[in-house]
Amino acid sequence: MAGTVIKSKTFSGGQTFTMVVNDILFEPVQCIVNAANGMLAHGGGVAAAIAEAAGSVLLADCREIVSQRGRISSGHAVVSKAGDLPFRGVIHAVGPKMGEGDEESKIVKALREAFDLAEERRWKSLSFPAVSSGIFLVPHATCARAYLRAVREFFAAHPLSELREIRLCLFMGPLLETVQKEWPKAFAD
Repeated sequence: MAGTVIKSKTFSGGQTFTMVVNDILFEPVQCIVNAANGMLAHGGGVAAAIAEAAGSVLLADCREIVSQRGRISSGHAVVSKAGDLPFRGVIHAVGPKMGEGDEESKIVKALREAFDLAEERRWKSLSFPAVSSGIFLVPHATCARAYLRAVREFFAAHPLSELREIRLCLFMGPLLETVQKEWPKAFAD
C-alpha cells in the first residue's frame, strides 16, 4: 500500500521527497523512522505501533543500545533491527519536548542524523512520521518547518545521495494541513 500522495518534490540529483497519508508500517521503503524518546521505550503512538509489530527482536535491540550508550539525547538518532517488520532497519529519532529550547533545530538534527544513518547503510528509501508533535507538544508549525528543512538540507548536502526517496508519512489532520501550508515556503524554486 503506497498511501495517498499529498505533495512531492524532485531534487536536482533526482531524489524525491513525498508527503503521504499512510500507516508507516505499510510504507514501501527500505527503512522507517520511529519517533522515539531517549530511553527507546515505546509507550504510545507511532512508537508503540512499531514496537508491537516488530516484536521482541526490536525491543531487545533497543534495550541493548541504551545499555551500551545510555539515554539518547534529543536531536540524535540510532538504528535498531526491524524484527518482524519488512524493513532493513528502524531508525529511532529522538525529538525534543516542548520547553527544552531550540526545538526546531533539534528536530532537524534528529532527522538529519536519521537520514545520514540510512545513507551510511546505502538504504535507498526511508519514511518518517511526525516527530515531537504528539505527547512532546512541540507546535505543529515548528514541526512542519523542521521536517521540510531537514529534507531540504539533507539533499542539498548530499546531491548524489544513494538515499533516493524520503517520505513524510502522516495521518489526516491539523499537522498535515500545517505541513501543506509550509511546503511552498520551504521549496520555493
